[in-house]
Amino acid sequence: MPQDTANGSWLGHKGPGGFDLRTDVVTTPTPSMLAAVQSCTLLDDVFQESSTTNDLESHVAALAGKEAGLFVLSGTMGNQLALRALLTQPPHGVLCDKRSHIVNYEAGGVSSLTGAMVTSILPENGIHLTLEEIQREAVVSDDLHDCPTRVISLENTLNGMIMPLSEIKRIAAWAREHGIHMHCDGARLWEAVAAGAGSLAEFCAEFDTVSLCFSKDGQEGGGAVGGLRGGFVHPVHTNMCWLDLGAAGCSAERLEALGKAEGLRLMGNRLVISYQVALNEDEVLARLERVFRAALTEAGAEEAGEAGDGAVRGSMYRRSAKE
Repeated sequence: MPQDTANGSWLGHKGPGGFDLRTDVVTTPTPSMLAAVQSCTLLDDVFQESSTTNDLESHVAALAGKEAGLFVLSGTMGNQLALRALLTQPPHGVLCDKRSHIVNYEAGGVSSLTGAMVTSILPENGIHLTLEEIQREAVVSDDLHDCPTRVISLENTLNGMIMPLSEIKRIAAWAREHGIHMHCDGARLWEAVAAGAGSLAEFCAEFDTVSLCFSKDGQEGGGAVGGLRGGFVHPVHTNMCWLDLGAAGCSAERLEALGKAEGLRLMGNRLVISYQVALNEDEVLARLERVFRAALTEAGAEEAGEAGDGAVRGSMYRRSAKE
C-alpha cells in the first residue's frame, strides 16, 4: 500500500481506525510512528536522561509559548496535575463549564486531589461560557465565610465546539485583575487551531497551564458528514458531529447495530472524524448513507423516506494549505 511520506500515514488506509467513528483516539500507528518507537532513547526520564522525552517536552512547550512542558500518560493526569499546581491552599474553588471533562469524566479528581469546591456553569448560548456568566458566579470577595475562586478552567474544544479566542481573552484579562489563575483543557485545542480560530501560541498565552493530548489528531478537521431528520444537537465546528436521534426516531443502540452491519464502529449519536477516517472519505460516506437510509426507513414516517434521499449532504473535507 502506498505511503504518504509527508505525514507517515498510509494512503487509502483500510485498517480498523479508518472505519471507527466513535472517537479520534482510535487511529492505528503508522510506519513512521512505529519506527520512532524503535529508535527512541529508552533512558530514564526521572533523571532527565531520555533525550527523546526531553526534546518532546521542549518542543511542545515552545509551540505553546510556555516555560516548560511535562509528558504524562493521559489527558486526565495532565488536567489534574495542572490544577493541583495552581491550587495551593484551601479554601479555594474552580469555576468551569458544567459539561467539561474535569467535572464529568475525571472521577471527581478536582475535589479529591485538591480539596477545591467546583462551581459549574451551563452556558446560556449552548456553546461556550462568557465573561458575564463567569462574573456572576465567581467568588472574588475576601469574606472568611466564602470559598474564593482561584482557577477558571476552560475546555477547548468542548463537544467539538470552539471557544472563540476573543472571549477567552476577555475572561483572562478579568481573571488577571482579580488574581485568578487560568487553566485550559486543550485535549482537542489542535482542532480549534486547524479550523483557523487562532494559533496554538495565541490560545495558550491566555492560560497559566494547558493540557494537550497527542491521542487526538488535529491534522485534518472534519465537516458535517450528514444528518438524520432533525439535524444536529450541537453546531459542527470541527471534527465532531452530534446527531439528533430523537428527532429521527432512532435509538442509539439501533444506530450502532446498523453501523456494525456496514463495518462502521459508532458510539451513540456522536460521530468523530479522524484523519484516517478522512482518508476513506468516499467509502465511509457511502456506508453512512446506507445506515441513515435504514434508520429512516425503520422510523416508518413518509417524510423520513424523503429525508433519506438526501441523508448525507456534503462531505468530509481536507483543509487546503491556504486555510
